[in-house]
Amino acid sequence: MVWSQLTNSSFKTEIFSIRVPVEGQSKIAVYVDRLCKNVASSIKNGTELVILSDRGVNKDSYSIPSLLAVSGLHHYLIRAGLRAKVSIMLESAEPREVHHFATLLGFGAEVVFPYLVFDTIRSLIEHGDIRGIGEEQAIDTFCQAAASGIVKVMSKMGISTLQSYQGAQVFEAVGVDQDVLDQYFTGTYSSIDGIHLDRMAEEMRLKHRQAFYSNRSERLHLESGDDFQWRQEGEDHQYNPQTIHLLQQACRTNDYSLFKQYTSLLNDTNHNLQSIRGLLAFKKNKSIALDEVESVERIVKRFKTGAMSYGSISEEAHEALAIAMNRLGGKSNSGEGGEAPERFLADPNGDLRRSAIKQVASGRFGVNSYYLLNADEIQIKMAQGAKPGEGGHLPGSKVYPWIAEVRGSTPGVDLISPPPHHDIYSIEDLAELIHNLKNANPKARVSVKLVSGGGVGTIAAGVAKGRADLVLISGYDGGTGAAPRTSLKHAGLPWEIGLAETHQTLLLNKLRDRIVVETDGKMMTGRDVVIAALLGAEEYGFSTAPLVVLGCILMRVCHLNTCPVGVATQDPSLRKKFIGTPEHVVHFMTFIAQEVREYMAQLGVRTMDELIGRTDLLEANQAIEHWKAKGVDLSSLLYQPDEVHSVSRYATIEQVHGLDKTLDQQELIPRCEAALERKEKVESTLSIRNINRVAGTMLGSEITKRYGIEGLAEDTIKLTLIGSAGQSFGAFIPRGLSMRLVGDANDFFGKGLSGGKLIVRPSKRSTFVAADNVIIGNVAFYGATAGEAYVNGIAGERFCVRNSGANVVVEGVGDHGCEYMTGGTVVILGETGKNFAAGMSGGIAYVLDFDQQFAKHCNQELVVIGNASEEELSGIQAMVERHVYYTKSERGKEVLKSWDKISKQFIRVIPRDYMVMKKRIDRFKVKGYDSYKAALAAFEESKVAVDIVKDGDVNNG
Repeated sequence: MVWSQLTNSSFKTEIFSIRVPVEGQSKIAVYVDRLCKNVASSIKNGTELVILSDRGVNKDSYSIPSLLAVSGLHHYLIRAGLRAKVSIMLESAEPREVHHFATLLGFGAEVVFPYLVFDTIRSLIEHGDIRGIGEEQAIDTFCQAAASGIVKVMSKMGISTLQSYQGAQVFEAVGVDQDVLDQYFTGTYSSIDGIHLDRMAEEMRLKHRQAFYSNRSERLHLESGDDFQWRQEGEDHQYNPQTIHLLQQACRTNDYSLFKQYTSLLNDTNHNLQSIRGLLAFKKNKSIALDEVESVERIVKRFKTGAMSYGSISEEAHEALAIAMNRLGGKSNSGEGGEAPERFLADPNGDLRRSAIKQVASGRFGVNSYYLLNADEIQIKMAQGAKPGEGGHLPGSKVYPWIAEVRGSTPGVDLISPPPHHDIYSIEDLAELIHNLKNANPKARVSVKLVSGGGVGTIAAGVAKGRADLVLISGYDGGTGAAPRTSLKHAGLPWEIGLAETHQTLLLNKLRDRIVVETDGKMMTGRDVVIAALLGAEEYGFSTAPLVVLGCILMRVCHLNTCPVGVATQDPSLRKKFIGTPEHVVHFMTFIAQEVREYMAQLGVRTMDELIGRTDLLEANQAIEHWKAKGVDLSSLLYQPDEVHSVSRYATIEQVHGLDKTLDQQELIPRCEAALERKEKVESTLSIRNINRVAGTMLGSEITKRYGIEGLAEDTIKLTLIGSAGQSFGAFIPRGLSMRLVGDANDFFGKGLSGGKLIVRPSKRSTFVAADNVIIGNVAFYGATAGEAYVNGIAGERFCVRNSGANVVVEGVGDHGCEYMTGGTVVILGETGKNFAAGMSGGIAYVLDFDQQFAKHCNQELVVIGNASEEELSGIQAMVERHVYYTKSERGKEVLKSWDKISKQFIRVIPRDYMVMKKRIDRFKVKGYDSYKAALAAFEESKVAVDIVKDGDVNNG
């Protein structure tokens, strides 16, 4: 429906101008109040559609900010009991970006008509700036892109329908006066206050004067500026040609004086207004000599590089970061992708190339026993700093075969980690995962990554009670390596806000001494680190800055795979342009630590521990004269609870994980000593209870510790456990360990299966029909990477979610089976619940469709279903035979007995992209290979790039 049709509809419609006179004597609040009263009166007279319009702005009038008008009216009508009687529509020149539309809808608008956008598109077409597309199509393309962006915002919040999103106000304000929020954005929270209505009006008048009262030649050109990239004479950016050049030269030449020039630009009072920490100043204190301060070598051990996955950045950049941090004794972060096992060993120069921090995001990207064991810290990614709620997103154009191999996925297919990460819905789920990971690698710290925002302190307290060793509060700045542009802004909050709240909440709950607190988000200088320490952080992460040191020039094309300096690309020709070295990163971290020492000497503080949580050494910078900064109130950040005097301000107590009381430590490992030490075969039978969680995981880690990713020979250890197993039975077990459960199991059965074998069947004394009853709980085989399993009964919901390599037979599953699966083979000898195969991008599932109802239950957005071939049926039959052999399944026996008849009822579920890839390889006429998998293996071996973006064929990389 076009706008003219809408305004001429059968609904009683009235247009209200949101223009105000430039020379008006009244404050803007008066005009907003008058607008609300006029609309309310009109509604009482029968108006059903209200259109707020800023058309007609001229030299004598400007408009009320559209979001203020919409939200102010929305809440006024709610208070008046009239909101349900009318739809609010906006006709405005102001909205043009996804965030604009998302906020307008989120604060109450039903319709947004951005007429200046459409007029601009028409003008660009008329002047030939847009070619090869008609006006209607161009406008439609813009609308589709904007709608996609809105849907993405909704999906981040877990909202399915626009009706639910509209008026939901899923936003937090930064830098807006609380009185303004209470009146016009009721229910929205701001922790630092900020500008009030008169300042907003002044900004609108400044824009108006620029438009109507500057000279004509200036009016013909828009001012230079870009939110995403630096432009000369445009908006100031902390990373600009001058700061980038100084930083790179300083680190390449190991010149600390150049580094100080770089930091002096960033720490300048007028320049550093782009962050909350820039509004803070250090109080004067009695200084000490620099040589009394803790050494650089000790301070750098607190530094980390941020979670940037192998795939988002190049192999060269990823390894350079790891080598540098290992040399320093700090830590690099793998990001949510896996790492090639060969990196876990030192290179010929003696450098360790592995990332000390291994991240567990959605649990599907190369997360196996060997990966977890080669970590000093395992990080659970509950949220992503630069794209909170969204999860990681690696575009398909960057998923080259060697990336797909490491990450257990399909070449050329997007890798998306939708929330909730690792299927965590509660603190109890999080505590279970923490316990799982501590069993998988008892020596590693387990950390939890959260995003800065209102209420994050309460979540952090739950994380501490869940026995995490560290909590990371990540700021909204960043997006290095893969983030789409629309995700770089307006998502999350500055780390200063979340960090201060977290530190204070942990103190108030007497939990601060139990957990290490880390923060990251555009750390650029030693001053940033000191302020983070004063607000409560003990460890500090750097992401963009180390990449700049390695050569990044902030082109913001990371997601396009066209990085011109070889940092954020997988294209072999572009990777040759990479010139960074580990030494450059070592210099940067050393410089940061040295500058931290200088500030510590200035503040009279000798050690980092003494610095942490000392907000009494900070104050608001009164020297700042900027008119927008005057309303900001930083007192909530600097507040010190009374508990600060009775509780440690930093972690001093190790969490108690109770690993010595596990079934593995008390029973399994001692019984399997011969296999662990001498590879001798071991068989044992014992009982199990539902209090025995993570059975087999610590035993599996001992196998991996001794024998690496290959594990032991099949069935070297055969354990039979009788009873009801607790959560996470057989999680992460490697090859060589076979576990038979006679009884039933709770949730997370076989999580992260890493090559081992799992068998479950009911007791012989059971009277129920196994194929008709649930025998294992929800989220079984979550993130499995290898191995096999046979389940004589039905599994709960979310079966084999994110499976990337395990082969499993089961006799029925609940809702959301094989969701986000990327590899492996699943055979289901019975019914499935709804939404089967949602987001599935790899692997194959075969479902025995007895009643021809499966198609209704399958989510066919990304998959195709059809009949299995004779070759495939042969493979299925072999899997069912193994199933019967291991479980004595009656359902399996029936299937084999009537194979010729029943086999025709198997439905194959295969990702659409798998078929597309197969056709592309066929078109490339690969000779000498008898299957798609063999051809793909050849491509992976030779590292030939699969580029599905440029021309839809397989191109020689």
